[in-house]
Amino acid sequence: MKKIIAALCLAFPAAPIVAATTAVPAALQADQQLQQRMAEIGIKPTSVANAPVPGLLQVFTDRGLFFASSDGQYLIQGEVFDLKNKVHVNEEVMKPMRLAGVNKMTPSAIEFKAKNEKFVVTVFTDTDCGYCRKLHSEMQDYLDAGISIHYLAYPRGGENSQTFSTLESIWCSKDKQGAMTKAKGGSDVSVAKCDNNVAAQYHLGQSFGINGTPAMVLPDGSLIPGYQPAAALAAALTQLAKR
Repeated sequence: MKKIIAALCLAFPAAPIVAATTAVPAALQADQQLQQRMAEIGIKPTSVANAPVPGLLQVFTDRGLFFASSDGQYLIQGEVFDLKNKVHVNEEVMKPMRLAGVNKMTPSAIEFKAKNEKFVVTVFTDTDCGYCRKLHSEMQDYLDAGISIHYLAYPRGGENSQTFSTLESIWCSKDKQGAMTKAKGGSDVSVAKCDNNVAAQYHLGQSFGINGTPAMVLPDGSLIPGYQPAAALAAALTQLAKR
């Protein structure tokens, strides 16, 4: 099944969604039963809208995108594809949500800016993951390719982890870029405290359904879950810009 889903994702890279989502009636949007049922399984809905699939609702939550029956009884987690129009429905629905979220968080991102900037990619990162460290060790390759990197925090161990504390210290450091480089190199970072958005960034990533790092949000809101070398990423971004 995973192979089938992967093949479908590759087959439907960028087709426009066939039906615009519209707000559901206020009575349904305020349906306390749906809210309560989802709360009972630890999921918090943030908005509800009609899905492109007739008879279904799309439910944005603090744990990603779900679909639900119109009566709120059935909750569906999974990938939805429009075979006729070759659309990966989940991805097209999530793109504007991701884009709005990262744009809102941009002021608190740690930026590594390309001198001749062509593209900006937002990367949810963890200081301990191997591929996050590999990406960071190749930072100059991304910058030379005209790709600016905006880091947002995503401590995979959660808010009670040592990584979370390390990320807070990085965001509170006077030299955030230097502290990030030090941590990604395996060295300890001096403890620092301040008001910061590390928790908010982590929660944002969770609302996108991210569960691993690095996770790259591209300029159109699409998501690459994992490491991409600079050359491959630049090629993908160039192709994206032509659409």
